[in-house]
Amino acid sequence: MQPIIVAENLGKTYRSGKLEVPALRNVTFSVDPGEFVAIVGPSGSGKSTLFYVLGGLTSATHGSLTIQGKDFSRLNDAQRTSLRRSQIGFVFQRFNLLPTISAAANIELAHDIAATGKPFDKALMEHLSKLLKIEGRLQHRPNELSGGEQQRVAIARALITRPAILLADEPTGNLDTQNSDAVLEMLKNSSREMNQTVLMITHNPEAARIADRILHMRDGQITHIEQGSRRVV
Repeated sequence: MQPIIVAENLGKTYRSGKLEVPALRNVTFSVDPGEFVAIVGPSGSGKSTLFYVLGGLTSATHGSLTIQGKDFSRLNDAQRTSLRRSQIGFVFQRFNLLPTISAAANIELAHDIAATGKPFDKALMEHLSKLLKIEGRLQHRPNELSGGEQQRVAIARALITRPAILLADEPTGNLDTQNSDAVLEMLKNSSREMNQTVLMITHNPEAARIADRILHMRDGQITHIEQGSRRVV
């Protein structure tokens, strides 16, 4: 099986005047298709920078990143954007839903932006809404939904284009314990049902344990890799 993500010696350095601040230091790892990987570490460990590099939202200073067999460093901006839209879904801590339109419209808009050229998949929309337990809330605007419901809508929005990779950045950071547990379970279920590769950034070691593997980061480096509870030995 060929890895779906291969990072080799990834480095990212930010500049402030003459000062150079390394955020990533020679990060190397790979992820198999369908694998659920959690990336944990304290604030300033580099995990959020890694998230943005993996998603093609910023470029590494050095090293290589291969997604679906394509080297990001060899792609121009248009090619990188196309790959990101067609192959990668994003879930953010702050939901980022448009407040003036319904939950259903937020999900449909993600499909339109992806510009896949395929008609909107109403059957998938129905399946996702049932999987995420939001079928009765789709016509509500975000301010009419609870935090947990908004995050589930955000997950549906990320999944509607059937991306091969789902990147989740602190997806339970703004939720209470009950909603956090529900969202984590839904991420796990969507990974299994849709055979998606999931990378989840979190500061919470307990949340990370639902994953197959846990990558621990500190000072811009992966310090060690731990087995999660989903991995069957």
